[in-house]
Amino acid sequence: MHWTYLLVLAGCLGGALWLEPLLKVGVLRQVRRLLLTLAPVAAVFVVWDLLAIRAGHWTFDPRQITGVILPGDLPLEELLFFLVVPVCAILGFEATRQTLQRWSRR
Repeated sequence: MHWTYLLVLAGCLGGALWLEPLLKVGVLRQVRRLLLTLAPVAAVFVVWDLLAIRAGHWTFDPRQITGVILPGDLPLEELLFFLVVPVCAILGFEATRQTLQRWSRR
């Protein structure tokens, strides 16, 4: 199935996005702050991936990706990975932090 990687990323987002409205963590309301957090991380890992792909150390199973290939032979899903996973981590971190703060005030 050519959608496997994309479906895994969607599952990650689905598992984390509910934290935003339910716990009101406010991560997605702070777009500028989120982008400033994501951009350097994504840039470093995209460069790392591109170098690994060029050196032949890193490949992607064509049966698992959509086939949308960006410059440097980077699959679209890999770029999305560097955005989705940090967003999910930030949502989880903020939800935990804010929940612990609420409990400590009791």
